[in-house]
Amino acid sequence: MRVLPMILILLWATEANTQDHPNLILTNQGVQTMRSSMGEVPLFDQTVRNIRHQVDIQIQQGIDVPIPKDLAGGYTHERHKANFFTMQKAGVLFQITGDEKYAVYVRDMLLKYAEMYPTLGKHPATRSYARGKFFWQCLNDANWLVYTSQAYDCIYDWLDKKIVKKLNKELFRPYAEYISIENPQFFNRIHNHSTWGNAGVGMIGLVIGDEELVKWALYGLDVQVPGDYVRDNDGGAIQLKGQKKAGFLAQIDNAFSPDGYYTEGPYYQRYAMYPFLILAQGLANQRPELNILNYRDGLLIKAVYALINQTNSAGEFFPINDAQKGMSLASRELVNAVSMAYHFGCKDAELLSLIEDQGRVPLNDSGLSAAKDISLGKAQPYILKSTELSDGANGDEGAIGILRQSDLTLMMKYAKHGMGHGHFDRLGFLLYDGAKEVIQDYGSARWVNIEHKDGGGYLKENTSWAKQTIAHNTLVINKDSHFDGKVDAAEESSGTPYYFLSSDDIQIVSAKELNAYEGVEMHRTMALVNIEELEKPLVIDLFAVQASQGTRYDLPIYYLGELMSTNQELLLNKDLLPMGEHDGYQH
Repeated sequence: MRVLPMILILLWATEANTQDHPNLILTNQGVQTMRSSMGEVPLFDQTVRNIRHQVDIQIQQGIDVPIPKDLAGGYTHERHKANFFTMQKAGVLFQITGDEKYAVYVRDMLLKYAEMYPTLGKHPATRSYARGKFFWQCLNDANWLVYTSQAYDCIYDWLDKKIVKKLNKELFRPYAEYISIENPQFFNRIHNHSTWGNAGVGMIGLVIGDEELVKWALYGLDVQVPGDYVRDNDGGAIQLKGQKKAGFLAQIDNAFSPDGYYTEGPYYQRYAMYPFLILAQGLANQRPELNILNYRDGLLIKAVYALINQTNSAGEFFPINDAQKGMSLASRELVNAVSMAYHFGCKDAELLSLIEDQGRVPLNDSGLSAAKDISLGKAQPYILKSTELSDGANGDEGAIGILRQSDLTLMMKYAKHGMGHGHFDRLGFLLYDGAKEVIQDYGSARWVNIEHKDGGGYLKENTSWAKQTIAHNTLVINKDSHFDGKVDAAEESSGTPYYFLSSDDIQIVSAKELNAYEGVEMHRTMALVNIEELEKPLVIDLFAVQASQGTRYDLPIYYLGELMSTNQELLLNKDLLPMGEHDGYQH
């Protein structure tokens, strides 16, 4: 009779010590492997030291959770942004090092947010189509939830259960509801904004075991949003009337082509890859039956390769559509993405050289896996190749063509418009010599995160100049932008791929545009040709146009260099005056 109670006590003790968390991005087994590997994997060790230094500085400065009031670049915006980055890092450090000061920091920070959240209305700045709570737009609130859910998962089982109940009830569930059902115009659409929303709601749902939140994240809300379009001040144009496609799976289905090209372009693909991959990693750990990393033939991993291939030799992304120049594979989003592609893909040794160049790894299973194989000398140089990346969910809505010959890289765009962040630049191109721009794309008109520059938003010149056709290296008819500068019209069609060739001595890309102007057919063929007598490959540009008699043609070429000579006489304006009054000519 004495044995039974003893067995019951032992079973109870075993149950009480069972750890269900972390189970989102980190796992108990993975944490044990990371702990046992400390001191043996140089790149991983260096990353831990660097992050520990960053977090320790923040801890010394103390916790500040200010009442939100600023746009991007202002103090409250930047403070809340620093808070979620620091919490995520502190949570991971608690798991790897076991030092409770990191768990205490996250706990105390979250309690401050839980105390403040019920007192907040919508953010006082009224510019966004979906105003946030901690930030001026729900997009940034979703950022907060994506990163903070990872921190919460890391300390979940360490916390007192009363605190867990308080945080779930008073902070996380209400916050997830605000981002989703209270702002369906933000959450329930196909856009990089919604990807962040889906990821944030889904990840916190996985952490707190809320199946309703996970369902919303994966499949969208069963709501209809009134109105034909909602336009945001970030340049987006989002069709909502009758739209039923929403949620994380619909994002994967509709935002990427089968080649992994993201219709908003590489700048926004870089930004969106973090929520796509980080939620996918959480689903792989907690919902293996979804087989999410093999969804659509492993599309999310393909998307990482597509993004890598949209770079120059320095790893900088092509600045097509709304893009900030200089963004590269060194960004925090790609640090996570490339290691994930290595770990969950086919252990491609070429990716390891990119990770070496990044100089750091994510502190999770994929980062440790990559760092270990780098330490074993498995890295191989990454070879960028000529490729054509299709656009559209089915791969039949245009493409971009990338030619690489010697040190030259030429990219021609004949893809879809790119939604609200697209530019009117069909058949436009850019050219690099190594990492140097030779024929440039303007990118966007914006100062990111500068409060006094429109709060970090896109400037009015982004619409009046940067998006217009005359700002790009392509043909302008009668001084009017393609599709008359109308996003809705541009979204209805794409360029038409005509021919693509990649061989040792010649690379060719050819495409047509039949819809940019009524009654006008444009056909551009570009080539890079190796000629023995020339130091560099020859760039050939053939542009054929069918249009009515009397049509005016302007073909700007934004050459970053000095014009030395020409075989024809040039007429120069004596007075510098605006060339027109609209469609970018006024600039």
